[in-house]
Amino acid sequence: MATKKAAKKSSSKKSSGSKSASKKSSSSRKSASRKTPAKKSTSHKSTSKKKSASKKTSSKSSGRKYSPSAGKDVEREMHAMKKGKLRSGRSGKKVTNPKQAIAIGLSEARREGKKVPAKKS
Repeated sequence: MATKKAAKKSSSKKSSGSKSASKKSSSSRKSASRKTPAKKSTSHKSTSKKKSASKKTSSKSSGRKYSPSAGKDVEREMHAMKKGKLRSGRSGKKVTNPKQAIAIGLSEARREGKKVPAKKS
């Protein structure tokens, strides 16, 4: 490791003396390198669109992930959070994070047996 650091320092000292030459060569390299990835990325984008289109059609056949009543539970909890009335479980502290309010709403929906995906572990 020490030898690599020393080699980098010595090479940086050498390159600082020839700034004008390195600027010219780096600008020509940049323009050449920019052209090649752009061509590759355009062909890659067209293939990725085809893949994502097939995924969208398969998810539509499965139906809703969350039931409408579960959405109403989350909406109720968000409203309570904005009013400052929403409290967390055992500690009873005030909930101020919207993500936490959503989690509380989904948890209550699961407890009531509504259609909600299982919690991520």
